[in-house]
Amino acid sequence: MNTTIIEIENLSFGYSHDRKIFDGLNFRLMRGQKIGLIGPNGSGKSTLFHLIMGLLKPVSGDIKVFDKSRKEEKDFDEVRQRIGLLFQDSDDQLFCPTVEEDIAFGPLNLGKTHMEAQSVVKETCEMLGLRGYEKKITYRLSGGEKRLVALATVIAMKPDCYLLDEPTLGLDKRSESVFLEYLKKYADTYIVITHDTDFLKNATDIIYLIKDEKITIV
Repeated sequence: MNTTIIEIENLSFGYSHDRKIFDGLNFRLMRGQKIGLIGPNGSGKSTLFHLIMGLLKPVSGDIKVFDKSRKEEKDFDEVRQRIGLLFQDSDDQLFCPTVEEDIAFGPLNLGKTHMEAQSVVKETCEMLGLRGYEKKITYRLSGGEKRLVALATVIAMKPDCYLLDEPTLGLDKRSESVFLEYLKKYADTYIVITHDTDFLKNATDIIYLIKDEKITIV
């Protein structure tokens, strides 16, 4: 039976009174769906992710995640534990001194022991081709390496659903292929924002367009 993961009804949001991003937006993500999200710059793609995660607050409308309306800050605690958000900028995701500490942060926050977290770090690095990076200083990595580590921090949480904002940005073809393989094998439900049409074609089943305050199937 299909389960609704995210349901958005009549959502309105703007950064100011004269700059409306959404006006009466409706959207639903079911378990098992693999959705691509496209649209012009500034159309609200990243904003939608931030609203779902409770990082921004709508002007009006309802955001329901895992069958519960989410309105107050405390309502989003469960959302942030069960949905993995990849930020568009890797530097917003990485704040620990080393790669292994960044990857272990999420599992430790979920109550894993240090030994269990280390096991997750090892497994995640193996899956993404990051073996040997564990002790590296995060801020010294290249842009592509940071992107892969940022992806690893999300994957290590083993979320029910992924919100991936430009996941292939800065990745070389080998790393992109490794990540695509991960999605196909292990990720059940996700939304991907990307300008990479080839990746969208290979990674998603359906594509939505955000434009002019609305969202429509392409």
